[in-house]
Amino acid sequence: MADILIKTTSEQPGAALLAVTVPPEHVKEAEERATTDYQRRARLPGFRRGKAPAAIVKKQFAEDIRQQVLGELVRESWTAALAQEALKPIADPHIHNLKWEAGAPVTFEFHVELKPDLKLERLGGFRVKRSVAQVSDEQVTEQLHELREQRAPWIPVESAEAPKPKDLVSITVATRVGEAVKEPQAHQLVLGEGRAVPDVEERIMGLTPGQSIDTTVRFPDDFAEEAKRGQTRDVRITLHEVKRQQLPELDDAFAREVGDFDSLDALRRTVREDLEKEAAREADARVRAELIEQIIAANRVAAPRALVERVLALYAQAYGIPEDRWDAFATEFRPVAEAQVRRDLVLDHVVEREQLRVNEAELDERIQELARRRNMPAAELYASLEKAKRLRDIERGLTEEKVFAYLLSQSTVEQP
Repeated sequence: MADILIKTTSEQPGAALLAVTVPPEHVKEAEERATTDYQRRARLPGFRRGKAPAAIVKKQFAEDIRQQVLGELVRESWTAALAQEALKPIADPHIHNLKWEAGAPVTFEFHVELKPDLKLERLGGFRVKRSVAQVSDEQVTEQLHELREQRAPWIPVESAEAPKPKDLVSITVATRVGEAVKEPQAHQLVLGEGRAVPDVEERIMGLTPGQSIDTTVRFPDDFAEEAKRGQTRDVRITLHEVKRQQLPELDDAFAREVGDFDSLDALRRTVREDLEKEAAREADARVRAELIEQIIAANRVAAPRALVERVLALYAQAYGIPEDRWDAFATEFRPVAEAQVRRDLVLDHVVEREQLRVNEAELDERIQELARRRNMPAAELYASLEKAKRLRDIERGLTEEKVFAYLLSQSTVEQP
């Protein structure tokens, strides 16, 4: 691959542009290999498999051969670029300005997203405050109430009364066109959870089981489907059944049902301990966030545009954002993406500089700890995590723990 010419034409924080030139002789060799490959596999009328003349194969599979050749040339060129330029790409390159004419060199450009080289002059000497919120009796009671709701059965309401918020209703909604009623669809929903159009919920709460109403409802201006925002529909709503949760008594029997608790007091203590642990985790998260913000500000860490665009694309994919909403989504989430990029750049820099990357033994130790908590064999958990592609998340979490332990050791954490 020494005959492939690579030249850097532009470089900026987070991106580089490489001009690639593949000589005609190299292109010809790749074409011959691709043609031979198609000759071996092609089935053409009048010829046994693998016996069709090269000229006929080239004509019959011209576009397929061209794509195979281009893929090979791009892979070879990228390998050559990595060896020659010592790049730190964060993703595969984009191809631009491809030129390919018979008998001439193939030329194109690699647009490469790079991990910028940071020079952080200050990583310590900061002051952050750690304040843990006190857990109130009201919070404990609220958590216990949520446990009651989770275990409360849904009981049909026998009386002919209109449903209330938090009731589970079974309804049918049909479209009305003149006198005709079309496309009835059955739904179940808990009133007040925002799962239905507000106008629909309002009409439901004016019915009793067995009743129907012909009405017009309006879709909110922020409705998920953009095409329906602000639109109205003529519908027939029928209420079939209403169910209401029957909350269990908050007593020792309920505590035993929830878990291995001898009494309600034991359950209450555990709930408080869990809330206190969560409050401590939230306090630690705030400390980390504040420390990172101070490091970023002190070192004037920039968020390269290429990396921000990449994070925005990942956010959009995760949230299922349609293409027609991309611009609005990008505008709203750009500050979040920029903050994420700056944070990741700082953490990755510390990992490399201080050699804090998690090793295999540390990863195995964490998986064994998780397996003990879940009461399952470590090998089974490892296989499950690997299949779900979650090992990288655990490794990243462990690495961040080491990074923040180091960073916090260089600064002062003030406790109230």
